[in-house]
Amino acid sequence: MNKTIRRASVFALLLVLALLVRATWVQFYEGQALADDKDNRRNAIETYSAPLGNIIVGGRSVTGSAPTKTGDLKYKRTYTDGPLYAAVTGYASQAYAPTQLEGIYTDLLNGTDSRLKSVLDTLTNQRAEPGNVVTTIDPDVQKAAYEALGGKKGGAVAIDPKTGKILAVVSTPSYDPSSLTDANTAGAAWKKLTTDPDKPLTNRALRQPLPPGSTFKLVVAAAALEDGLYSSVDEKTDSPDPYTLPGTTRQLTNENPNAPCTNATIRTALEYSCNNVFAKMAVKLGQDKVKAMADKFGFNDDKLDVPVRAYTSVYPSDMYPSQTALTGIGQFDVTATPLQMAMVSAAIANGGKLVSPHMVSQITDSGGDVLQDYDDAGTKEIVSSSTAEQLRSAMETVVNKGTGTNAQVPGATVGGKTGTAQHGENNSQVPYAWFTSYGTSDSSGKEVAVAVVVEQSDAARSEVSGNGLAAPVAKAMMQAALKD
Repeated sequence: MNKTIRRASVFALLLVLALLVRATWVQFYEGQALADDKDNRRNAIETYSAPLGNIIVGGRSVTGSAPTKTGDLKYKRTYTDGPLYAAVTGYASQAYAPTQLEGIYTDLLNGTDSRLKSVLDTLTNQRAEPGNVVTTIDPDVQKAAYEALGGKKGGAVAIDPKTGKILAVVSTPSYDPSSLTDANTAGAAWKKLTTDPDKPLTNRALRQPLPPGSTFKLVVAAAALEDGLYSSVDEKTDSPDPYTLPGTTRQLTNENPNAPCTNATIRTALEYSCNNVFAKMAVKLGQDKVKAMADKFGFNDDKLDVPVRAYTSVYPSDMYPSQTALTGIGQFDVTATPLQMAMVSAAIANGGKLVSPHMVSQITDSGGDVLQDYDDAGTKEIVSSSTAEQLRSAMETVVNKGTGTNAQVPGATVGGKTGTAQHGENNSQVPYAWFTSYGTSDSSGKEVAVAVVVEQSDAARSEVSGNGLAAPVAKAMMQAALKD
């Protein structure tokens, strides 16, 4: 063979081999990455080629699918009562990545979850019928919270203390997920939502940690009782009023200058929300013991999935004694979400045991067969039953004759704690109003634990308080949850 032809043949063969190697690499090693690429249009075409599975609330679908009129995406997501359930469902959009339950269960809802495939689906590599997500949300409690918050900026969570089922997750102002579903119109809605100063896309119930104010005093009280610093909620404390923060000349006073806070018992200190008592109590315990108790309740847990990943609630470390004192009243760098403070009340209501909170009960296939059940949630002891009993007694005093009287529910035993947290440098902005509580029906024994934060409302600054703004929301939620 001619030498030149031979060389050309070898070179051509090498080129063919290189092409085969590259094709093999792309097919078997880069194929999945290319398929999963967010810019791969085929993914969207496949996802929206058929109706999606649904998210179920109270036995009813709050999501759906509708045919599109133009384009290569045959269906789009629809929502029933979208703003009411936005903090639960999130959105599934033709243009943007899905969020909340829509995002977590994308594969289940679009039929690509391997658990949905039949033998025939596997052999033919066909997409299976999509599955459904069954939530623990109680539509009556959800609606009560949403309507009670109204035009206020805030968040609310309700939990069944015995089961850990989350009965309500509400964030206001809300938004309509339907505005983001159609790729042709989603851009304008996205711009409006993301530039809105009220941040309606933020899930304030699960992912907006704020200073919890005096609601955190429950954690400090729990630490003091568990440590043996005080034998009961009715033992006198050593608490001067005003209290001078250690290492400073700053005096910590109380909202009500006439409250009997000098050397007050834990019961009285919770009833009147005495800052001096809990600030000194935190210092006497020491930050490590307070932090240990906060951690047991769920603070500093960066993997709290319900199954949506909740933002971490924080109790800080490495503080000066004066800063530790401020954490005792839920200030300095302490932050919490409504979910976290609802967990505190839930554990106290449930005899000191916290059942893992969750807002999905089951996931099923298209025929309703259960693929996974989440209701057998884990339980851990946070405080002893005797400590929980004492705290419940003191919290009931708060509602019966203390700072939380607006949370009273006829026919139910209610215990709670108010909080008004400072906001802005030198408390220059409108404070945050908090309320956390539990309620037990006197007739049926039903239980619920709730937490509410109101970030902003139309109320005058002098009228902002946990009892004035947040407690009525909690009351509405408890009434809805405890009705026969």
